[in-house]
Amino acid sequence: MRRDDLPLAQIARLLDIPEDALRSLMADRGSAGGDPTLVGLTVAEAARRIGISRTKMYEYISSGEIPSAKVGRLRRVPAEAVNEFLLRRLGRGDLGIAA
Repeated sequence: MRRDDLPLAQIARLLDIPEDALRSLMADRGSAGGDPTLVGLTVAEAARRIGISRTKMYEYISSGEIPSAKVGRLRRVPAEAVNEFLLRRLGRGDLGIAA
């Protein structure tokens, strides 16, 4: 596991679903879950990864909590920035999850 990957058990707790249900969902979706090799996510893709609205994602981008870059007229969020954001939040206890 890479240093910035969240363990599946933590992700299930964040989503408030049983870990087995998450594993089953992942198995059912197969490769339909998107391209895991993408390094620059759209704002909507980044928001969907952590289960927030696009508007909230734009708030985090505007405040500097989540980095992004303009590519032409498009805004992209580095894929690893989403994991880093969640890890920082877990470390501060902002997500209301007991470690």
